[in-house]
Amino acid sequence: MDTTATRLTFRDATEDDVDVLVALVESAYRGESSRAGWTTEADILEGRRTDPEGVLDVIRSSDSRLLVVEQDGGVVACCQLEHRGGHAYFGMFAVSPTLQGAGLGKTVIAEAERQARAAWGVTEMHMTVISVRDDLIAWYERRGYRRTGRMTPFPYGDERFGVPRRDDLRFELLVKELA
Repeated sequence: MDTTATRLTFRDATEDDVDVLVALVESAYRGESSRAGWTTEADILEGRRTDPEGVLDVIRSSDSRLLVVEQDGGVVACCQLEHRGGHAYFGMFAVSPTLQGAGLGKTVIAEAERQARAAWGVTEMHMTVISVRDDLIAWYERRGYRRTGRMTPFPYGDERFGVPRRDDLRFELLVKELA
């Protein structure tokens, strides 16, 4: 196991975290800063990935948790967990681009799965991934997620999700059975 994991702390986000979390998510997926890591969407989407209102909605929702991951006093990752009956939804996952590729993401997703099982007794974790993100989908498959082939359309024209640079974007549902 990566020794970085021993210095991580996990906590629920508060309203005071909103600006830091928006900046983290944006840096992991959009713009030039995202190119420092491998999760960038800069070649397929422009514009924002999230906004303060979206982050606040997750923090304030009674069925969601937004986990903040800190290392040495700084926020290095986050993820959303949402209770949806027999399963949890995993979203808003971001790791600081300069820390990607060192095992931090694996540690965060494993802890998110553990917390979802413990808090809600769920038996599955669901997520949606842009279907053209083969490298990202492969990473999730190595963590035990399986492609379902169930697609939902990308919300073209709704800039809250970004401005597409191509016309073939869809979301695919990935599912993992939780032990």
